[in-house]
Amino acid sequence: MNSTPTVIVTGASSGIGLAIAQAYLARGYNVVGNARTMKRLQTAAASLGNPEKFLPVAGDISLKATATELFKQAIAAFGRVDILINNAGIFIPKPASEYSEQDIDALINTNLKGFLFPSQLAASHMSKNKAGHIVNITASVAIQPNVKVPALLPVMVKGGLNQATRALALELAADNVRVNAVAPGIIETPLHADYAGSAGFLSTLSPSGRTGNVQDVVNAVLYLTDSAFVSGTVMAVDGGSTAGVW
Repeated sequence: MNSTPTVIVTGASSGIGLAIAQAYLARGYNVVGNARTMKRLQTAAASLGNPEKFLPVAGDISLKATATELFKQAIAAFGRVDILINNAGIFIPKPASEYSEQDIDALINTNLKGFLFPSQLAASHMSKNKAGHIVNITASVAIQPNVKVPALLPVMVKGGLNQATRALALELAADNVRVNAVAPGIIETPLHADYAGSAGFLSTLSPSGRTGNVQDVVNAVLYLTDSAFVSGTVMAVDGGSTAGVW
């Protein structure tokens, strides 16, 4: 069996997911990247220098068939899966009364099902191996809502994922499988590029008076997957915005 660790990263074609994939490749890990289309993954692979250890698997992560294919191809190519990074997600901020049924379906499909199906497979696979780590990328606004960013649906779904992180950590602890989450604040990615039309506005959403960058999130993910005695943690990476009233 290949002794090199293998990581699955969902939402790996841009932003935080691409940076996470790059970080693990730099460590010499095998990385299985998922995004909706192969074109996006090929563009991502090209930006990474088309490394041999990057395996692109396209598909809608809200479908169980996609999660199944991810693990099937990862195991066929590399023997096992050591780390799952549930990064795929969308963010739709708007007043509660304005959410449409389409918005609801999109958030539940990507943010909830996109977490559940890969995590089910990871739990089964890693428990059998008596080792593994799942890291969920959630959102700090789900820890502490902010009146400046009305976001009832993301708060509801990502808040549920924060609690699910703790529940799954307890469930899998006896099998030496750790489960943690990173809850980013405003990070400079395409996801937040045009929010409120102003980078100046985004910087007001943290008491530090600035936004974060993808490396801040990558550092947190690497810390968690390196830590043998950390599980059930939701780590805010938000410049202090969840620390209290400010």
